Amino acid sequence: MKKNQISGAAALWKSLIEEGVDTVFGYPGGQIMPVYDSLCDFEQDIRHILVRHEQGAVHAAQGYARIKGQPGVVIVTSGPGATNVVTGIVDALTDSTPLVVITGQVSSAALGTDAFQEADVTGLTGPISKWNYQIRRAEDVAWAVARAFYIARTGRPGPVVLDFTKDAQVGLTDFRYEKCDFIRSYVPEPKISDLSIRQAVDLLDRAERPLVVFGQGVILSGAEQALKDFLVKGDIPAGSTLLGLSSLNSDFPLYQGMIGMHGNVAPNIMTNQCDLLIAVGMRFDDRVTGTVNTYATQAHVIHIDIDPSEIGKIIPVTVGIKGDARKVLTLLTEKMQARKHPQWLEGFQRCRAVEQEKVIRPELHPAKGDIHMGEVVDTVSRLSGEKAIVVTDVGQNQMIAARYSRFSQSRSFISSGGLGTMGFGLPAAMGAKIAAPDRPVCLFVGDGGIQMTLQEFGTIMQEGIGVKMFLLNNDWLGNVRQWQELFFGKRYSQTRMLNPDYRLIAQAYGIRCIVVSRREELEEAVRESLADNAPVLVDIHVMQESNVMPMIPPGKGINQIMLSENEWYE
Repeated sequence: MKKNQISGAAALWKSLIEEGVDTVFGYPGGQIMPVYDSLCDFEQDIRHILVRHEQGAVHAAQGYARIKGQPGVVIVTSGPGATNVVTGIVDALTDSTPLVVITGQVSSAALGTDAFQEADVTGLTGPISKWNYQIRRAEDVAWAVARAFYIARTGRPGPVVLDFTKDAQVGLTDFRYEKCDFIRSYVPEPKISDLSIRQAVDLLDRAERPLVVFGQGVILSGAEQALKDFLVKGDIPAGSTLLGLSSLNSDFPLYQGMIGMHGNVAPNIMTNQCDLLIAVGMRFDDRVTGTVNTYATQAHVIHIDIDPSEIGKIIPVTVGIKGDARKVLTLLTEKMQARKHPQWLEGFQRCRAVEQEKVIRPELHPAKGDIHMGEVVDTVSRLSGEKAIVVTDVGQNQMIAARYSRFSQSRSFISSGGLGTMGFGLPAAMGAKIAAPDRPVCLFVGDGGIQMTLQEFGTIMQEGIGVKMFLLNNDWLGNVRQWQELFFGKRYSQTRMLNPDYRLIAQAYGIRCIVVSRREELEEAVRESLADNAPVLVDIHVMQESNVMPMIPPGKGINQIMLSENEWYE
């Protein structure tokens, strides 16, 4: 061993430190043991969060990345350790979350021999990652890590996988780190076309009924203020996708709420009445558009996205602008005329009034009966001063939290959007709290989703992670039950849940649990749970067979909205 040489495992930790990493999420095992042995020499620089399952590691890293705006880092072993992170990698790719996932691998000489805990990680993750690479030599570690971070965080962010053979971990190398800022043939940010800007400005200056629909691309590009400036100058109403929530403050005057299947009435209805639709950093997911052949067919469409493959993929565009959302919106605002659209905005107010009377007021202020899910979300939002980071699992809890949470700052809503991964919420909330220890992190989760990653109570206990967990407990797989009621003739196949005593489970992990079964107990329980920075589970027994409304049923257009089981918007 030369005097200045270090192992590939040590080179990994030094490389992570060079990239500014201070926290990693992981689980040790046979083929990654040299890396974990080397961690003993770097514990003053990097905090390792020991999860209870590798899926928990990758979802926690997602929550961390969504708050920090930097890649979350995951380290797991080979074989089942690597395959257990596949769900989170797909989730991250779908939702444009930057991750660097490092998997152990058998030694190079054993590759292809079906060695113990060998899996073809590069073959598995190629289609579901932004880039992957197998490190077989210690001298390639620094190069691969630098490239991984550059690819993960630039352009449209996403997950990168490094498969690290055991001989590369123990091999020796002269360490020298150079950050990556260029890769030939990789163009993370397209050059903005002057012609497309002129064409878009012409449409904006002529529009009488413009509408902006924005997604998470606004947050990823740091375009929140640019979006506000654009909307104010053009007097343009705007609706958010699920993952775009919190880009605009909830009380921003031109903000009209969430679009899509369980979105607000106004932006959905007016999508099919606007004469110009400006899509910013969103991908026209089917839960946003309803039936594509009836979506905004009367409107010109401007689509702004950093990923050229998204433009025109689902919805035909009049003008496609490839580029960073913040830069594009800034250019458009500089060049467009200031406008006012009072009559157009009045239409949104009429829609809001109907939704308030038919849906929102009955959900938030019921006269009697069991606790409504919306009541819980509204109470948490109000008592947290609208400053909490809201994390959801998937299902009714997700949609109700999205509808009734209110936000006063960006990067305040985390959910599994495109993949809809049950079990995402609990570990993602852990990662969010680690990323923002001074902010309250409030998780809304159902009794189905919480049991998918319930083992992460152990991580919360060991690390003292002060997540506030609001369990909307209705003894059903609620979202599937809702579809079975409405569209499958009330044939409730395998959706009834026999649940454990969550108070006893929480007690076993040293986590305080507050059980709420009556409306009179709700506010005090929420207030009590938010009083300190300790983890708390609030087990709230809500109405068992309630539905999240409004709803655009599958196969219907965005303006075909159910207000209740028996009433449609007209």
